[in-house]
This record gives sequence, C-alpha cells and structure tokens, in this order.
Amino acid sequence: MELFPFDVSPESPSDSYHPPSTNHRASFNGTWEPDGVPFFVIQGLTGLGEKKLIVFVTMLLGYIVILGGNSMIIFVASTDPKLHSPMYFFLYHLSFVDIVYTTTTIPKMLSGFLTEVNTISFPGCFLQLFFVIQLGITSRSILTVMAYDRYVAICHPLRYTAIMTRTVRLLLVAGAWSFGAVCIVPPIVLALPRSYCRSNVVTHGWCDPSSVRRLVCGDTSLESALSLTSAIVSLLTTGVLILASYVLIGVSISRMGVAQRLKAFGTCAAHLTVVSISYSSASFVYISYRVGNFSSEVRIIVSVLYAALTPFLNPMIYSLRNKELRESIRRTLGRFRPSAVSPRKDVNTGS
Repeated sequence: MELFPFDVSPESPSDSYHPPSTNHRASFNGTWEPDGVPFFVIQGLTGLGEKKLIVFVTMLLGYIVILGGNSMIIFVASTDPKLHSPMYFFLYHLSFVDIVYTTTTIPKMLSGFLTEVNTISFPGCFLQLFFVIQLGITSRSILTVMAYDRYVAICHPLRYTAIMTRTVRLLLVAGAWSFGAVCIVPPIVLALPRSYCRSNVVTHGWCDPSSVRRLVCGDTSLESALSLTSAIVSLLTTGVLILASYVLIGVSISRMGVAQRLKAFGTCAAHLTVVSISYSSASFVYISYRVGNFSSEVRIIVSVLYAALTPFLNPMIYSLRNKELRESIRRTLGRFRPSAVSPRKDVNTGS
C-alpha cells in the first residue's frame, strides 16, 4: 500500500516523458468534462526497452497469485463453518481490500506495456487516485481492527465472545472503510476543480496524488499541506493504535506461564508478521526515495513492489502460520479433486 500516500517523493524534470501535444489546459467544469484535453498520459515504465517483457510477465504472474491466494481466503472464510470467528471475518475483508487495491493499479500498468501511449480519462484518473489512497488507508485500518481483536482475545478471553459480537465486527469494518474515505476526500475536493496546464503526463505507474498535483497550474501549497496532514493522521492513527494493542498484549503475555505464552503468541504471530512487513517495507521505500538518486522507472518499480508486497504475502503468511486456515484450504481443494477410482478386486479362483 502507498506510503505517505499524498506526498510521494518529488521527481526531477528530466525524468518526465513528454509525448507530442501534451501541453494543454485541463480543468473540471462541474460535468466531469475537463476544459481542453480530457485525458492524462501515464508515463509508466517507458524506458525499459527489451526488459519490458520480463517486467510484464513478472507483474502478470504476481497479480495472478494475488488474485488466487486472496480469493481462496475469501472463499474458505465465507464457506467453512470452522472459520466463522471474528479473526477470519476481518481477514476476509483484508483479502477483499487487497484484491480491489491491486486491481485498481496493476491491470492499468499492464495495459501500458501493450500500447504505445497509456492514457486515462480525466474522471478515470481521479477515480483511480481516490481508490488507491482510500483502499491503502482502509487496509491499514483493518490491520488496526485485527490488532484490537487480538488484544481482546488475549487480554480478555472470557469476555471475547460478548465483546466481539457481529454488530461490533460490522461497525469496526465500516469504521475502517469510512476512515479511509474521510482522509482522502479533502485533498480530492481541492484537486478536482484545479486547472492542469503544465503537462498531462503523470510520471508514475498510475494516477499518484503528488504526480498529478505537479501538473496543476498555479500554487499547490494548500493542497500539499492538506495532503501531508491527511497522510500523517492516517498513518499515525493506525500505527499508534496497533502499537498500543501489542504493548498491552505484551504486558498480558508477560504474566502468563510458558505454555500460555506460546499459545497466545501463536494467535497473533501471523498478524504481527504482516504488520511488521508492511511498516518496515514502507519505511524502507520512504527513506530510499529521499536519499537515493533513482530514475523515474526505478521509483515506479519500487512503488509497484511495495504496493503488491503485502497483498502477495498475506495469503502465504496466514496459511503457513494458521493451522485452521491451512486445514480449511486443504479440505476445500480436496472437494474439487476428482474422486479416486477404486482398484478392481481380483477374483480368487482358489489355491
């Protein structure tokens, strides 16, 4: 998912790709029809040359794995009666967000490898921008909800069923989706009516907020400040709540016996692994963007790898760490296997 989603590192002008006839004015006029050229050009990975095929195949295979793995989790979590606990309910929604998020970005990038110029309409660009950021924040919010679920399960096991009722679960998921929408709406509202006249080339793999904002005519300091504020609020809110949950879990585990500690740690190991990978990779990408002198193609590849990393690893981590989920997947796959043909018995003729 996007790190500091409204404030991706700036790129030098030399990194920009400028096809013919791109210096036009475009602005929203209230009817989803911009004045001037009604589309943006997604730069993508235009400078890879012969390596484009390798990147295309790699991204396509990764996307297929993401769809297959997360779809399997959604299917078993919704059909297996043994997986109807709150933890799998939240995992179901996390997998759904991962599928929609990657579908919002990767297919458009893949189409760019097959066309000379990868274009996207003015409203399509802002819809993609909205869903990329909204889903990224929602994913982190669901991870936060899952941390709270683990806190209740470990620190208040006798009250777990009474606390994590179906109504509470639905409210928590609805809150996660709403939080993502609330964080992205203000920057979108400010950016939508602006005029875009410097160029219509988005120097990214998709409609990234900072790349689109760079094309605005005039001063964008207000939009930048609001975007950065929204990013900090979304990241700090989820990060602090996750950290607080695990601090309380750690305090509770420290008072348990050895056997209880191992059991308690096992219940949150998969989630803790996903959270650690998500935030550590986000920190790495953020730092590398600021200290490294990378080309636009390298920045785009890093962004794609980071965006796809957690959705790619989630099914594997939860399947390896969770015995119930692993057995459910095995049972599900077993139902689709053809019935074995019983061997024909030999007729004994007597000895």
